Amino acid sequence: MNIIFQIDGGLGKSILATAVCEAIKKQYPESQLYVVTAYPDVFLCNPNVTKAYMHGNTHYFYKDVIEGQKIKAFIHNPYFETSFIKQEKHLLETWCEMFGLRYDNEQPNIYLTEREISFYSNQFSFQKPLMVIQTNGGAENQANKYSWARDIPTYLAQQVVNEFSETYDIAHIRRKDQLALSNTTSIETSFRALATLISLSKKRLFMDSFAQHTATALGLDSVVCWVANNPNQFGYKSNTNIIANPETKAPELKYAQFLKYNIAGELIEFPYNHESEIFNLENIIEALKK
Repeated sequence: MNIIFQIDGGLGKSILATAVCEAIKKQYPESQLYVVTAYPDVFLCNPNVTKAYMHGNTHYFYKDVIEGQKIKAFIHNPYFETSFIKQEKHLLETWCEMFGLRYDNEQPNIYLTEREISFYSNQFSFQKPLMVIQTNGGAENQANKYSWARDIPTYLAQQVVNEFSETYDIAHIRRKDQLALSNTTSIETSFRALATLISLSKKRLFMDSFAQHTATALGLDSVVCWVANNPNQFGYKSNTNIIANPETKAPELKYAQFLKYNIAGELIEFPYNHESEIFNLENIIEALKK
């Protein structure tokens, strides 16, 4: 039987989906699993995946995968499930249950080859132990480069960097259109090169974006800062999850529909008086020092 698993959304969601792939293969061990995603490189060398196709580049997919074959299609989006909207379960559990799969605490996995690690490691040159940070997420077309609902406040991220920059080389995962920090090396490269970079790190500070999922998929713990999203839904117990401080003012939720906050950081929804109220610097530094 051919199983088609389509994943919509960003890079982090595709990394999460590797855990669903494992659950699929446990329940259907004799099946061939075909993934359709915007990020097929996530699934390279994955023993659970027969082949990964990129959205919009599925040439001969019907002929090769569907025509004349017994198939099962897993193509629905878990973001529209009741348990997700109500934040009752981890996304992975919701995803598996939606497809009638048993969820047995499967975690994401990224499979890097030794030759990849050797090749990409030589692209990075650091003299001190390595700290990797990702402080901002979101799409390139995002009007506001800082999202209060997801990102680490820029002034706070800079203070963390200042605390550790004497003893660590700090690699900042960021696109050119994203906010820069002093005393860091900005890194923008391919996904598998970034995964190698994260695998080389000694300390990691992330927000809820693809880097925290990548680290978990490599078996590495991180310090992760959370504002609007919930680590019980998108995160991992192995990490040190730092939750934003209680809100200090009532938000205007005119545009909220299925989720309380727009993860892009809708301006009128900001539930604080100032960014300085969101996190305590001391908590982040203490967590990283541990």
